[in-house]
Amino acid sequence: MTGTPRKELTAADLAPLARAALGRNRSLTGVTRVRGGSKKGVYRLALDDGTTAIAYVWSPDEDLWDAGPIDHRDPLAHATGLDLFTASHDRLAAVGVRTPSLLYADPAHTHLPADAAVVEDVRGHPGGGDLEVLLERDPETGAEVLDRLGDLLGVLHSTTGPRLGKVGLVDKGGVSQGSSCERIITDRALRDLDDLVVRQPRAAALHSELAALVRHLAAEVRPRTGPLSLIHGELGPDHVLVTPDGEPALIDIEGLLYFDAEWEHVFLRQRFGTLYDRLYENLAAPDLDPNRLRLYRVAMHLSLATGPLRLLDVGAFPDPAFMRGIAEHSLEQVIGLVMNSPSAS
Repeated sequence: MTGTPRKELTAADLAPLARAALGRNRSLTGVTRVRGGSKKGVYRLALDDGTTAIAYVWSPDEDLWDAGPIDHRDPLAHATGLDLFTASHDRLAAVGVRTPSLLYADPAHTHLPADAAVVEDVRGHPGGGDLEVLLERDPETGAEVLDRLGDLLGVLHSTTGPRLGKVGLVDKGGVSQGSSCERIITDRALRDLDDLVVRQPRAAALHSELAALVRHLAAEVRPRTGPLSLIHGELGPDHVLVTPDGEPALIDIEGLLYFDAEWEHVFLRQRFGTLYDRLYENLAAPDLDPNRLRLYRVAMHLSLATGPLRLLDVGAFPDPAFMRGIAEHSLEQVIGLVMNSPSAS
């Protein structure tokens, strides 16, 4: 059952956080919720000197997923919270990958009854927005930023970690659950499938074929002993801001993790579509495993067919038609894959 819409924080609510982050010589004159942010509240803070900043608020009231208790030992678990954000921010800064600068963090809940942070407001092209908006409004300039994003992702993916898992856990010495990336992806795909069939009759009619396809593709993946890449985990053009000098800056970084680069690539191909080939030209990943790509592609479509429906069941997403469209498109992709697979016959 869909929940009630989340409450908007006001200028009065956010003024103490703004003062702590930006100083008492500037006053907060307005607050606007920024689009997106299904796991946290994202607010633009307008100040009396004409400058702006962005406030992040991690609280149950702001999280539309209603995920309940989260165990970050699961590399693909719901990624939210100030600890994950600051660890990911520090890791990206250390390797030279641009993300909005962290101006202030409040883990003690001094100014709000929740984790909160203030970061720079990256608004580099007219009207602000992200790479997705820029590609629509100015495709030529957007393509130039896309090339720079390819360089940035080359740096990101050539950075390796000591073991698989979320940066916020691994960089603090923690150990994740799961013996390998492919095992984690396979298990999640089968769980997503079990969840999907109770929501989608068409998926239910193909349950055994879909499960057989996942298991067949998993059996084709050979063990990997090499290092794991640093990946964003959910990177689309809406998660890339553009700085005033035309550089890409990554956002929604809480899910940053050490994992197979193939997992990033199936998501990049899905989100960037025909622009993926141009992006891929600059990605330092010539040794992508085609068997992993096939397994991960099916797993991603199952996740994108199930996740939006789960969100609509428990949350109050402001555009339910958009989410249903994602779920429907992903289900069509899954059905197409299983119909064309000899393993499911």
